[in-house]
Amino acid sequence: MLWGPSTDSFTPLVVLELASDAKEEAIAWLLSRIRDGEQNGGAELLVEQLGPDGGGEEKENPNIFLVGATRQRLLSGAEDVGLFKEYADGSMRAFTYTNKHNFKDFQGDGDDFLSMAECQFIIKHELDTLRAKDETHIPGYSNAKLYPGKSITRRLQSKGIMIQMFPLHEKEELKRLSFSWYKNVKLSLQPLDDIRHYFGEGQALYFGFLEYFTFALVPMALIGVPYYLFDWDDYDKYVVFAVFNLIWCTVILELWKRCSASLSYRWGTLSRKKAFEEPRPGFHGILGLNLVTGREEPIYPTAKRHLRVYLVSLPFVLLCLYLSFYGMMIYFQMEGWALEIHDTEPTFWTGILLFIPSIIYAVVIEAMNLIYRYAAEFLTEWENHRLESSYQNHLVLKVLVFNFFNCFASLFYIAFIMQDMLLLRQSLATLLITSQILNQIMEAFLPYWLQRRRNKKMIRKVQKRKTLGDKELPLAEQVRLEADMSTYLGTFDDYLELFLLFGYVSLFSCVYPLAAVLVVLNNITEVYSDAFKMCRVFKRPFSDPAANIGVWQLAFETMSVIAVVTNCALIGMSPHVRAYFPDSDMQLILWTVAIEHGLLAFKFILTFLIPDVPKHIQVKLARLEYESLEALKKKKMLEASGLSKTVH
Repeated sequence: MLWGPSTDSFTPLVVLELASDAKEEAIAWLLSRIRDGEQNGGAELLVEQLGPDGGGEEKENPNIFLVGATRQRLLSGAEDVGLFKEYADGSMRAFTYTNKHNFKDFQGDGDDFLSMAECQFIIKHELDTLRAKDETHIPGYSNAKLYPGKSITRRLQSKGIMIQMFPLHEKEELKRLSFSWYKNVKLSLQPLDDIRHYFGEGQALYFGFLEYFTFALVPMALIGVPYYLFDWDDYDKYVVFAVFNLIWCTVILELWKRCSASLSYRWGTLSRKKAFEEPRPGFHGILGLNLVTGREEPIYPTAKRHLRVYLVSLPFVLLCLYLSFYGMMIYFQMEGWALEIHDTEPTFWTGILLFIPSIIYAVVIEAMNLIYRYAAEFLTEWENHRLESSYQNHLVLKVLVFNFFNCFASLFYIAFIMQDMLLLRQSLATLLITSQILNQIMEAFLPYWLQRRRNKKMIRKVQKRKTLGDKELPLAEQVRLEADMSTYLGTFDDYLELFLLFGYVSLFSCVYPLAAVLVVLNNITEVYSDAFKMCRVFKRPFSDPAANIGVWQLAFETMSVIAVVTNCALIGMSPHVRAYFPDSDMQLILWTVAIEHGLLAFKFILTFLIPDVPKHIQVKLARLEYESLEALKKKKMLEASGLSKTVH
């Protein structure tokens, strides 16, 4: 129950932390704007200051505030954000306050109608859309300029006055979710509906895709094990596996679209209208008029941004690709040196030495990816993109191009320049295993260890004050404990890891059939480590009402196209295929290219033949659109008849 008492009349949902030295007049002004009614331009929310935790060991930030809302305010906010809920007839419809009793789960006063994640998202939306009226600056901060229509919270964040805003965990619900998700190890599907209910649709879709990808790998893993056991000594028998790869990587992505559409329809985000995007907090420029909204806001010349992208960012990316290529050539020199030592005097230790260059190179790849990621974020921020979606698209493009080249360039070089299948198999195995080990250390153990260090003082203080029995922490201590947790930065890195694993499997697993098995094992541990991080290590993220996996769907589909070309080329290089063209390499190349084009054509035809949205969902969406148009016609006819009566 959402409205369970933390106090008699106030349930905290969201935490606002301002700077400890924030000016009193700025705080008072912000709180009054949050509490003011909507008719006065306020958010009409409830807000209280967090009291001291009673520890008394060190000075705590006094400027932490708890934000909540009345039930009626949250229900009206649900209509404002365009929340979709299940209607009495089983369809998903946009919630309207006047029609609330016709929705399936609305009972009584609607206590349990909205999930806590939805309530927190509504509060975040109301705070984000809190706008300046006639103020010229934030009180007490003459340099923090305001103008009519400017988002107050974005200005506070960009000036460092507001440190963070995050939703609170709900302890009992989190315990239940943790037990059904990762604490109770069992062979079953993830509780996606519970994940969505607690963390929101964006997180649930990521874990849904992770689960789907893992199950999709099972057929390849089952084929790969006997293939590995019986054909290991013959490095040329990979044609059948490569053909299976071609079909597999095409079909699974098309079927995922249907699975994603089914999930997002059930969760009410498939037909939800996208909110109008506001400028990012870090966006800056000369004050001008937005022709769409009619409000004043910073304007930054598009030509200037393009100059930054093409004259600075692009050359930097090319430089990084060159450095990656240079590192790859050093790796091949090390590989040759190790091979020379082993050929001169083969022993057990020189046999181990053969794997050392690949292990070192795998570590270097991960380090370069990490360093480049920070550089890419800095450059994309410096490009000064107005919208968050534009910022994310440019960042994803930079990171994907470099990571693809950095991780796969050596494998392409070995496969198509050196044409050494034995070395390709060894390199792929070493890169895949080493990267998985490093990722598990970086994603699971390191964040947990850092979090334990960061919260050591708080944990010690809590343990000192804790009486016998496992009682709940006082609210003040829970809030401060969560405030010190690491901030969850979204699913970017998680999707990037799956993208690279998909590349390893779809591009070259025909020469190392155990790749799919290793990725399945990695994904199983990934589910548990990610679930643990979400529930124990990170602050609770705000719900993201996503309808699909976004730009990552295009990234995976692009990888599948590259996989078709790569596997066709590997098939063409096979001695079994070359035996059919003993006299003409050109004829072999032409046949390979023709088959590759045919498979690509088949892939794109399959894209059109398999609908992205299942038929029964298409029918429901069409019916909803028809009913909406009919209701609009009826409303216009009533208005017209009322107007004619007034005239007569």
